[in-house]
Amino acid sequence: MKRKSFTGILAGTAAVALLLAGCGRAGNSTTTADGRIQIPMWTHSAGNPAELTVYKQIISDFNESQDRYEVVQQDFPKEAYNDAIAAAAAAGDLPCLIDMDGPVMPNWAWSGYLQELNLPKQLTDSLLPTAVGTYKGKIYSAGYWDAALAIFARKSVLDKNDIRIPTVDRPWTKGEFDSALATLQQAGYDTPLDIGAEDTGEWWSYAYSPMLQSFGGDEINRDTYRTAEGALNGPDAVNFFTWFQDAFKKGWASNSGTIGNQEFVDDKVALSYTGVWNALDSLEKIGDDLLVLPPPDFGHGPKIGGGSWQWGITAGCNEADGAREYLQFSFQDKYIVQFADSQIVIPATAGAEKLSKYFAADGPLRPFVVLSQKFALARPATPAYPVISSIFEKAAKDIMSGADVKSTLGSAVGDIDENITANDNYGF
Repeated sequence: MKRKSFTGILAGTAAVALLLAGCGRAGNSTTTADGRIQIPMWTHSAGNPAELTVYKQIISDFNESQDRYEVVQQDFPKEAYNDAIAAAAAAGDLPCLIDMDGPVMPNWAWSGYLQELNLPKQLTDSLLPTAVGTYKGKIYSAGYWDAALAIFARKSVLDKNDIRIPTVDRPWTKGEFDSALATLQQAGYDTPLDIGAEDTGEWWSYAYSPMLQSFGGDEINRDTYRTAEGALNGPDAVNFFTWFQDAFKKGWASNSGTIGNQEFVDDKVALSYTGVWNALDSLEKIGDDLLVLPPPDFGHGPKIGGGSWQWGITAGCNEADGAREYLQFSFQDKYIVQFADSQIVIPATAGAEKLSKYFAADGPLRPFVVLSQKFALARPATPAYPVISSIFEKAAKDIMSGADVKSTLGSAVGDIDENITANDNYGF
């Protein structure tokens, strides 16, 4: 059976070929002059100096801590990274260590890129559940952090308009949320909610499928992973997408803003559905008036997306024991907190939380830890996910623009199920 990897189409581009040209035989470990075995490692982090600084520190510390292995790092721009991985996989030339966006992992595991992670259970059990990548009951990846979405608001605006401030234990109901949006629009906010609809790509599934799940639907039937029928086109899904379409019809939300959180900072919108990565800037500019609120409960509890970048060991790694030793070394709290505080992401361990100036119990961004622990839900752990995400985005955008909800969802389910059938149910 020929497997259809979602990244394969672009793997032969000239840009990827140029990136790979200087990488040598990435997957084959070599020995240094002093007898160390080199372990090649690829990241998507070129252009992210904060992240790279921590990686360089970990690698330097690891290489100095023992005399058997030497980890050698190669960095790629995020936009070209997946294609570089697919090209190297096709050539049988993957490095030992690769990072990957959490929801992509099942596709890479199914495609034969990865081996089981086999880190100590005590280590993986210490991480946030959404920082551990599991596919068909086996762990293939783990990460140092996660991200979380929330609704940003100004306390003064909610108080002025007699709108209840929701809590984790008592979030807004759908009725309360709708009423709040209508009230804020009447109060002078032409578009009261920045929902981020001007963004593209994975944002759509990451941001809006949790709303769908809170309504009771999903992108796929997670009991079987063999069909989207009933999950993406059932009554709950129709109710969500009808609400989603109406939010744009009523002017509660718009797709004509700017990517980021600037409209909220400038008080052009009253509420912003955004992520932890925008929290520090908002806090610095708005101060104590800033509220970080849970998402609404649309009937099945609040939900937010989970699963960020994680690390795995490739199937063809000649020195998997050394790669595993490096990863185990890297998951120290002192490194995880550096990632968290330099990038403003949620640390994956309780020990790192305590060390964090932002996410500790008394830290200004602590609400995101609570939201992640209580409401985060990983995207579907299926090799079909990249296709599902793309189809979900197109359907949601069409509905946003006025397309018929039921027929659009029916077509989306048909496209997803066709892909799953063409790939022998991806092993499910």
